[in-house]
Amino acid sequence: MSYSPRRSMLLALALSACGDSGSGSASDSATTSPGPTSASITASASITATASASATDTPPTSSDSGSDSASQTGTSAPTSEVSASSGDGPKFDLGVTPDAGMGGCGDGDGKPKFSNIWISNSPEGTVSKVNTFTGVEEGRYRAGPGTPDPSRTSVNLLGDAAVVDRNGGIMKVAAQQKDCVDLNANGMIDTSNGPGNVLPWGSDECVLWHHPLPSNGVRGPRPVAWEGFYDEKTCTGSSDRVWVGHYDQVANTGHFFRLDGKTGATLDMVDVSPWSGQTYGPYGGAVNKEGDFWVLGWNTGPLIRIHHDTLQVDQWPTPPGAFVYGFAVDKNGDPWAAGSSQYHHFSVQTQSWQSFNVGSSMRGLQVDKAGHVWIAEDGPCGVHKIDAVSGNVLTSFAIPGCAQPVGVSIDVEGFVWVVDQSANAAFKIQPDGPTLALTVNGLVGPYTYSDMTGAGLDLVVNPPG
Repeated sequence: MSYSPRRSMLLALALSACGDSGSGSASDSATTSPGPTSASITASASITATASASATDTPPTSSDSGSDSASQTGTSAPTSEVSASSGDGPKFDLGVTPDAGMGGCGDGDGKPKFSNIWISNSPEGTVSKVNTFTGVEEGRYRAGPGTPDPSRTSVNLLGDAAVVDRNGGIMKVAAQQKDCVDLNANGMIDTSNGPGNVLPWGSDECVLWHHPLPSNGVRGPRPVAWEGFYDEKTCTGSSDRVWVGHYDQVANTGHFFRLDGKTGATLDMVDVSPWSGQTYGPYGGAVNKEGDFWVLGWNTGPLIRIHHDTLQVDQWPTPPGAFVYGFAVDKNGDPWAAGSSQYHHFSVQTQSWQSFNVGSSMRGLQVDKAGHVWIAEDGPCGVHKIDAVSGNVLTSFAIPGCAQPVGVSIDVEGFVWVVDQSANAAFKIQPDGPTLALTVNGLVGPYTYSDMTGAGLDLVVNPPG
């Protein structure tokens, strides 16, 4: 085993679709299996950490737009449609939080300034910014040059989104126009205002930077998560760095990068080798309060943690026979995973897994501030509400209009969002009940199951008392 971290903190002057299926097999009985007792990594693994700056970490320019065809720009995209089944709003109070793009402590009335969910339209190569209060799509953006295939999105505590392109790259999109940059100096911000005017690559001035990453077909970048801190008493905070990872199947190595959130420049690099050898490699990612990057490998794992300060890598096997897919971290910094007919909780304190059988196919998941784990399920089509303490299923909700749910997220008001790949829709669910609050239509093969509102980051930064 070798471990040789070398960190370079760069001071900048300015700063599957169908291929990612959730099918698999799992053990028929619940199991509890201990993790490794070592404080770092199994002896058979070689861990290296290096750092470098990329000369290509610059905002896209208009010269890139020539590679996009008219159909790729999304100018003919369907108009977003919103159907509401309940307009009374939430009957609960989870407190004023900075997640989901609150961008501060509100306007003095206890209400957040804004709240968005960022959903990838994978086959179209775009990402949608949807207002979680109204369900209206307020922007749609190209996810990269050429023919991008976006999947994961991660939202920081200021509402800005990092969007990962499985065909190679990660970009940052500003949530508010005041943070966009007038690149062509025409005195205005040129940006999308919805699905009907997706701008050519390089011309949307709310896309702040793009960082190219290697991609080898289905093995391109996937796990992504912002770091951040926020003081609700002083209304101050920041999200200055973002983690992202991809898989080199030829070398059987997971590559992980921590980027400067303002410029996209590389701050740190960590290689984990050998990886599990599974097709998609590193799959889901999340951070804890300290900013450690947790990553779960597709199907058989492994589960790893990259320490935010030393870059030391810890690694644990996933439960024997388990198929793992969805991934999130709870308020205590403990990982949760789901896939096939099981979901699993990993205790950092005991370094062991506890597994639970459900009997239906599990997909993406997220944890809310009320102490519930919400997991998308393929059959019956809907979402499970799990008690995060006991692991017991509290209720299952069959979503009207559901076809193939993939990802789950929580918005600033505590509503649960489920992204449905086959229904071309996103469902907003009132957690008390649960009941369907509204449906957002007009998405295109949406495939996102990461922290697409920022609630996951806020949960660990500002956990409930």
